[in-house]
Amino acid sequence: MYDRARQRLQRLIDLKHSHLMRNSAIGVEKESLRVNEEGGIAQTPHPPRLGSALTHPYITTDYSEALTEFITPPFHHIREVLDFLRDTQQYVYQHLDGEYFWATSMPCVVGGETSIPIAEYGSSNPGMMKHVYRQGLGYRYGRVMQVIAGVHFNYSFPPEFWPVYAELEGNRLPLQDFISESYMGLIRNLQRFGWLIPYLFGASPAICKSFLGGASTTLQEFDKTTYFEPYATSLRMGDIGYQNNKENEYGIKANYDSLAAYIDSLTCAIQTPCPEYEKIGVVVDGKYRQLNANILQIENEYYSTIRPKQILNGNEKPTLALKRRGVSYVELRSLDVNAFDPLGINEHQLYFLECFLLFCLLHDSPVISEAERKAIDENELRTAHRGREPELKLVRDGDSITLRAWAGELLEEMRGVCKLLDRSSSETPYCSALDMQRQKVEDPDLTPSARMLNEMRERGEGFYHFAKRMSEIHRHFFNNLPMSESRERYFSELATKSLEDQQAWEAADELPFADYLQRYFAQT
Repeated sequence: MYDRARQRLQRLIDLKHSHLMRNSAIGVEKESLRVNEEGGIAQTPHPPRLGSALTHPYITTDYSEALTEFITPPFHHIREVLDFLRDTQQYVYQHLDGEYFWATSMPCVVGGETSIPIAEYGSSNPGMMKHVYRQGLGYRYGRVMQVIAGVHFNYSFPPEFWPVYAELEGNRLPLQDFISESYMGLIRNLQRFGWLIPYLFGASPAICKSFLGGASTTLQEFDKTTYFEPYATSLRMGDIGYQNNKENEYGIKANYDSLAAYIDSLTCAIQTPCPEYEKIGVVVDGKYRQLNANILQIENEYYSTIRPKQILNGNEKPTLALKRRGVSYVELRSLDVNAFDPLGINEHQLYFLECFLLFCLLHDSPVISEAERKAIDENELRTAHRGREPELKLVRDGDSITLRAWAGELLEEMRGVCKLLDRSSSETPYCSALDMQRQKVEDPDLTPSARMLNEMRERGEGFYHFAKRMSEIHRHFFNNLPMSESRERYFSELATKSLEDQQAWEAADELPFADYLQRYFAQT
């Protein structure tokens, strides 16, 4: 089953172009929940000294005022990505007053829905749209689900790679069509093999009882404050996390057969009314509760482990950008925040992920049948809830295979890909990263999820005390880092400019908000 991937890899190796993969573009988005000294969700607004969450390119908010999002620009080198992520978090730490960032994906000390302030973006139409969209998410799925933090890995292959790869494939499509088709194939394979990510990097095997707000659960009790599952890897990626709960009911699910099918399926969901959401109302007592009452308000509402992406021009709809200019990069969304690293992710993870995506590109990728789609969803759930269970079986091609055996096969096949990527380096960071992941397959106790539970047991900690301890270690790390004057000035100037930009947006508004929304959704 791996023969074609091996052949493609060998053709790339035979080219002897060691620089071919050197100019890939790599970026990271990391969400972090801002908390008070007790670990409760901060009730204070996004600190004004950080700039405008609406217009700042690298420091913003996600669902909540308290859910800060750190964004790196795309870089060619992984070390540059991590340096920027470190400096951004360090700068923000310098401007917090008695608060800090929670070290884990899952929150603690959740005081119910009203304890979660929805992000504010000012009075401009784009700012209002972002806020109303989040209001809608709260009404549809509950606010608590929206403050689960994650890390997103953004990746695009080098521009010079694609003509070479198209020629090796003997493909005569227009180049951008070939690129989009190739990325969609990668995405299908990432879904097939994506259970490997929560197994290797999942770091949410336990949750604070307050997260469920007293609701019944099948999770086991770890202690009086904590629920867990003994072999869980990423409960964030399991059935307690944020999911689109109308897919099966209305028969609308993203279609990854092609870029056109993907665009059509999301467009259909955005345009199809949902009776349950109509009951919520769109404008009630003169205030917006959601952008519309359709199955999806906008494209971003659709939860997926990986998305095809295109850079937007202004207020352009994401599906329209994809239709006009094709896929530019992919966004992998299934990473938990790494509680054992102050940055939330480390270089070994990033080297592995780059290798994994290239492997998914090279592997044959037929369209996903209905039976395979069910298997993909089941494999993800099994791995999230029971991934470290001895002899856990997943579904592959209609048969059962142990997670350990399948993971071993995939990592062995990735060895050649790592060697190809290592050719552009004087060291072997990709093979080294692969070796670290292989050790986790051979010994599940090395996974972050197992390490977390083992530390909790050894120290007699519940999840809250573990997460608070790690958060304080990370705060100490950032507060004791030196920052150059030039870096401090750079972020200060960005903050000032972002505030000026928001004011300019607000001053330029001429349309009533309802008209603005109508124009936005009428884009064709």
